[in-house]
Amino acid sequence: MLPWEHAAVGYLAYSLWCHVVDRRSPGALEAIAALVGSQLPDLIDKPLSWQYGVFDSGYALGHSIFFAVPVAVGAGLLARTYGRGSVGVALVLGYLLHLPGDLVEDVLREGELVAAPILWPVVTAPPSPEQPVVGVTVELFYEYVDALTAPDPPTFVLVQAGVIVGTALLWLYDGAPVLRELLVGVRRRLGHAVGDATN
Repeated sequence: MLPWEHAAVGYLAYSLWCHVVDRRSPGALEAIAALVGSQLPDLIDKPLSWQYGVFDSGYALGHSIFFAVPVAVGAGLLARTYGRGSVGVALVLGYLLHLPGDLVEDVLREGELVAAPILWPVVTAPPSPEQPVVGVTVELFYEYVDALTAPDPPTFVLVQAGVIVGTALLWLYDGAPVLRELLVGVRRRLGHAVGDATN
């Protein structure tokens, strides 16, 4: 999956969790945690592989279930200890859903399930070439837009775009967390500035 697709799945899962379990919408900190968690495997593995050569493949430590599950459990327990259990749940959902998300991508594109990306170091994925992370991400975005705007877009691209649009609508329904809190902060600062100016 591409970064924006992982982000959509992470937020979607956490928002649904909030609505079903807690009967509320996510807050800003939770939305950010879901987003960070959804990107964490790639933030660990892609730079360490593509740019620094620590791993042979962009699917290594961060994508491994042998690393992800203990890290997720530890992060969840740590967040709960500090009274931020919901932030821990958001981070864990985003992180753990990244792994099957990458597997689903192969199923949708090629019709086969390849588990190597999540079984490192027991099974290793094919080596990745050295490449700049930001440059590749920008290139993937343009390829995604080209595929989406093609006269006959692939089914998997339409499915992915549908998830993104659905998640964006859910985010708006939730009150646009993060943006909502930023706007409230700006209004407060403006109110204080106007109040100070009139005094």
